[in-house]
Amino acid sequence: MLRPKEVCRRLGISYSTLSRLVGEGRIRAVRTAGGVFRVPESEVRRVAEGVPISGEVRAIVYARVGSADQKSDLERQMQYLIQYCSSKGYRVVDVLSDIASGLKTDRRGLLKLFDYVVNGQVDVVAVTYRDRLTRFGFEYLEHFFKQYGVGIEVAFGEEPKDTYQELVEDLIEIVTSFAGKLYGMRSHKKKRLVEGFKKLLEEVEESE
Repeated sequence: MLRPKEVCRRLGISYSTLSRLVGEGRIRAVRTAGGVFRVPESEVRRVAEGVPISGEVRAIVYARVGSADQKSDLERQMQYLIQYCSSKGYRVVDVLSDIASGLKTDRRGLLKLFDYVVNGQVDVVAVTYRDRLTRFGFEYLEHFFKQYGVGIEVAFGEEPKDTYQELVEDLIEIVTSFAGKLYGMRSHKKKRLVEGFKKLLEEVEESE
């Protein structure tokens, strides 16, 4: 049985967050005769591994593609993840999707997912690949969700090679953003840099 201070240290959360999660029943704790609580070490391991409390597990399915011509892939992602959750006995609370770059942080589906997390309405977020949730900083999102007792389950491993075009578009977006910061969004230097980068990518693709 661990003291709250040790639990907070191991999970990387504040005491107020721990108290809230215990009060909501999302972390099991035992009250001592003196009125303080202790948490079983097995429970700390469960939370650290992102495994939800036994009983009904509320899941959010999240799918994303980079462009409108990939809608068929978007549908496949959602259908597979619904089946994935069903096979694990999860109750799907909502199915969210975005047609946007994984670099964008203002995606409508992603922001709605955040609302579910911070309002304690979900236990598990299911995605096909890590990059469907975010192109960069997956670990930050994972840590953020964990503060609310929410785990992320990735159905597959590495992103498939057929996402090449989406990766190229994301690379161009990154270069465009940095070039704009260096030279100004309307600068001729920025335009030449971006066009040069696009040409380089085309040459690399042709040489393969």
